Amino acid sequence: MKLGMMAEIYRMLCICLGEPPAKFDFECRDKDKKFIRELGITPKEFYKKYVGQKLADRISVINAPTADKPYNRSYTVDYLGNVVGGRPIKYLNLPSESLKRISIAQLSDGEPVWFGCDVGKMLLGDRGIMGMKTFEYEPLLDVSFGLDKAGRLDYGVSAMTHAMVFLGVNVVDGKPNRWKVENSWGDKSGQDGYYLMTDEWFDEYNYQVVVDKMYLTDEEWKAYQSEPIHLNPWDPMGSLA
Repeated sequence: MKLGMMAEIYRMLCICLGEPPAKFDFECRDKDKKFIRELGITPKEFYKKYVGQKLADRISVINAPTADKPYNRSYTVDYLGNVVGGRPIKYLNLPSESLKRISIAQLSDGEPVWFGCDVGKMLLGDRGIMGMKTFEYEPLLDVSFGLDKAGRLDYGVSAMTHAMVFLGVNVVDGKPNRWKVENSWGDKSGQDGYYLMTDEWFDEYNYQVVVDKMYLTDEEWKAYQSEPIHLNPWDPMGSLA
């Protein structure tokens, strides 16, 4: 039944989007305005020649400070993998400061950092500001919102809802205070598609970064390689693979 359904879905996608080409022609100009033309190149050849990143070296690091997820352990989410023969979902849970250290190291080498967060919290979308003081709810309403990051995860108040990319970070006296974010909602969102995230917002609502394994310490790499603890399919860490 699955094979039959996959064939039907593939056929419908081909009708709507066209059949994926075995080979294609590609023309562009590089950053130096040099004209490039590739005739009859395959997708894999294009990837090797123009992309070249070793995706197998990229790993997912999360910050989930809940009691059921001790730090320096690896995790997986049951039934989250959806590609036959694909790479299993696997996370390494570390403190927020470790996610920052790893992200800064990769940004310093000129590589952006993919991350997963709860984008709608304390977001001023038209100005592209993600900050814990963007809205002063507590003094306005004379009420205290007492849940910390762990509590918000435990009670379903927050979860990973969106993925974006870090392009830069501002570091003062060795500490980050704000992050440059590129979103995928077009140039009408934020500042021409770019956002400013405060470091406090990172601590509270950023949950995941994907980085090259070379930026982990030996201890962290050993923890990542350990047999993962299985999380329930409804765990909030499974909301954004």
